[in-house]
Amino acid sequence: MKTPYGRECRFFYGDYYRGRNFEECRLLPEGDKQQWEPVLCKNCPVPGILANNACQYMVLSGKIKKSLFSRRVQVSAYCTKSHSEVKDPNVGCEICHKGIFSAGSDSN
Repeated sequence: MKTPYGRECRFFYGDYYRGRNFEECRLLPEGDKQQWEPVLCKNCPVPGILANNACQYMVLSGKIKKSLFSRRVQVSAYCTKSHSEVKDPNVGCEICHKGIFSAGSDSN
């Protein structure tokens, strides 16, 4: 579903049927859902991650991170195939995406 800022995100849900105006982020845990606002979608990294990496083994989790002047969605990723934390969710883990990590190692 498209976010209020026009980006496609499978975790965003909006119910506008018959005048309803219910929106939520289904990536966040139950405790953060009360703090979520649609304005957080503006700078959220999840739509970019989903567009860059569609790995079936990557599981995303998120939480709202508060800084001094703003709030943001902080995302972490876990690979169920390699059973490890993914350092860069835009790229993926080293097991599932070997070609990406070894492309620069050939010196022929």
